[in-house]
Amino acid sequence: MTRKEQIKSAYKLTGGHASFYDGMMTYSTLPGKAICRIVWNMDGEKNLRYLAEALSGVPEDFQGKLLEVPVGTGVLTMPVYREIPKAEITCLDYSADMMEAAKERAKSLGLENISFQQGDVGNLPFDDGSFDIVLSLNGFHAFPDKEAAYRETFRVLKPGGTFCGCFYIKDGNRRTDWFIRHLYVPKGFFTPPFETEETLRERLQAMYSEVSVTAVEGIGCFRCRK
Repeated sequence: MTRKEQIKSAYKLTGGHASFYDGMMTYSTLPGKAICRIVWNMDGEKNLRYLAEALSGVPEDFQGKLLEVPVGTGVLTMPVYREIPKAEITCLDYSADMMEAAKERAKSLGLENISFQQGDVGNLPFDDGSFDIVLSLNGFHAFPDKEAAYRETFRVLKPGGTFCGCFYIKDGNRRTDWFIRHLYVPKGFFTPPFETEETLRERLQAMYSEVSVTAVEGIGCFRCRK
């Protein structure tokens, strides 16, 4: 199964009775599609494209150790993990409620290669160089201490390992920026400061040996080699 097929599988597994959050993440419900279009200027094709870019750092035959932070509800990644049963996966989130939803989704898919741990990305409870891949989907824009998050995800990654994922970047879409500034930040959903595509590339290039950054509307996708 290709990566895009795995993402489409997440859409199908979610179905039309998803929570608002899951429906938005998977572009699978009417309210979710409305938010994607109105706030993010995303249609189904763009949604699929940015997620495929964000997950491109996870090989389809991966068998090493992977850390996902934050795991959220696991709606996007559990179908991917089902296709890499020999990988050793650790999922971490600060929110116990989010992590419980991810646990239930993993259980429903019969996944046995995943462990879950509550924790803070700014103070990861792992030794240096513990993981071959660190994956972070749509999390950095919400982290209050982004500097600590960048340092910690780098620290726990093995030399030669991959850091990949995606998050909101400003100046990618003016309408998205307006909603983030006037709704998402005041509500506490997102926490400034925010990267632009240029500053994200510069930051990652200062830390990693190989860096790829692409933008799909207001989402920055990255893949880095330590």
